[in-house]
Amino acid sequence: MLLRTHTSSVETRMLSDFKPPMRIVVPGKCYRNETTSLTNSAFFYQYQGFVVDKGITMGHLKDTLTKFHQFLFGENVKLRFRYKYYPEVSPGMGVDMECRFCNGSGCQICKYRGFIEILGSGMIHYNTLKACGIDPENYSGFAFGMGLDRLVMSKYGITDIRKLYGGEIVYL
Repeated sequence: MLLRTHTSSVETRMLSDFKPPMRIVVPGKCYRNETTSLTNSAFFYQYQGFVVDKGITMGHLKDTLTKFHQFLFGENVKLRFRYKYYPEVSPGMGVDMECRFCNGSGCQICKYRGFIEILGSGMIHYNTLKACGIDPENYSGFAFGMGLDRLVMSKYGITDIRKLYGGEIVYL
């Protein structure tokens, strides 16, 4: 048995099984060989989202992610978009949110960086669309993978991710 490390594996199946336009969000539990710490867990929940339609651009991706985080954290949420390599998208983009525990000044939660990485994203690769039977000359799309656990930590001021899995009623 192989435990999945991310939820992006559902993307190609959905792209092959459905035809554009499509807007899909898929939740799932993920497992990684990581040391458990304040902000990392060997298992976590992730949402994989993607949109495929005519004329989809990186601007649509940034706008979607910005509006989602403004809805969740308020209009003044500070996001940082940066180039990041992911093999399944091109170009790839990492998204960081200003640490809500220290307001960007640096603390143990954000590893003294002022920002916390919250998701990976990018434009769905031309060859992925083509391999899934979608004409990349007519359609484009974006995808993102977002960990629910870090969002919950930031939203509710939980300083240790392990509390989410410790069985305390207040965190369930």
